[in-house]
Amino acid sequence: MKELGAISSELRAISPTLRVLSPGIKATVQDQGRQGIRHHGLARGGVLDLRSAAWANKLLDNERNAACVEIVLGGFQAEALSACEVSVTGARADVTVNGKPVGMWQSLQLAPGDKLAIGHSRNHRLIYLAVRGGFKTREWFGSHSVVEREALEGAGPLQAGDLLPAGSHEPIQGAPRIAPPQAWQWLEQSPVLGLIPGYQHHQFRSADLRRLVTSQYQVSDDSDRMGYRLAGSPMADPPPGIVSEGIIPGAVQIPGDGQPIALLADCQTIGGYPKPGVIASLDCGLLAQQLPGSEITFEWTDTLTAQNRRRLFERQYQQTVWSENGRSPHWR
Repeated sequence: MKELGAISSELRAISPTLRVLSPGIKATVQDQGRQGIRHHGLARGGVLDLRSAAWANKLLDNERNAACVEIVLGGFQAEALSACEVSVTGARADVTVNGKPVGMWQSLQLAPGDKLAIGHSRNHRLIYLAVRGGFKTREWFGSHSVVEREALEGAGPLQAGDLLPAGSHEPIQGAPRIAPPQAWQWLEQSPVLGLIPGYQHHQFRSADLRRLVTSQYQVSDDSDRMGYRLAGSPMADPPPGIVSEGIIPGAVQIPGDGQPIALLADCQTIGGYPKPGVIASLDCGLLAQQLPGSEITFEWTDTLTAQNRRRLFERQYQQTVWSENGRSPHWR
């Protein structure tokens, strides 16, 4: 039998930590997504921008898969119901606590009654709010990720008045953490997306493949968590449609009009358009951050390069610790 003190600790751990005052345009709880369920016709889901979400958790010493809130274009407001530590990363926006400006890409202490407000983003699309211990909302298929279009009961965007419990109320000892410049500088770079050739690559004409990686494409208004339609120089003679087959986030489909569609975390499980390649996982986040009208380009890369980039990123998360002054992480 558990001792009374242990039971009290568990109750405190799952008690509401934040109350949503305004979700902004849209906000959902996301982690790294669901695994092993796509054969049931269910999307993977999960954060669109792996890097920003990971740094939000890293600033708080959370586990890699801790759930955070993904906020589209900002406008989010919440009240702290208990003392907690949070971080805000992703697209640049004005952030305040009780009306006073605070920094992004750093850890923030909130006291009971404090009001956190995240303004509207300026140059990019997605903002991430993490809490120490991760948000302990309801799980579906082993994940906290919400896929809105599946319309599962209780699995929708956040609404004003929603309560968000956290896994830990213990503050981090020492100075506040501040992410190093490399955590966010990639957002300021021109969006060039690494494209790994797929097995249907040879079905496309060489002139069309050259056009794909030498043209600029604009993100269209018809873009959401399922995928982004891109507008630019169309492929002149794309292959005809194929028998529907399994498809993954990052795949670039070419429909009959020759304009690429880049699939993202909430994409369907099967598709019938040919695919010249798949966008590297970290670059999917760079694409997801782009606003309608933003220009992107593709460049060919290979599986080994993409895997090495991802491995280095994950090792940095798992094998670095924060210095005592909180200013930078260093390797163990």
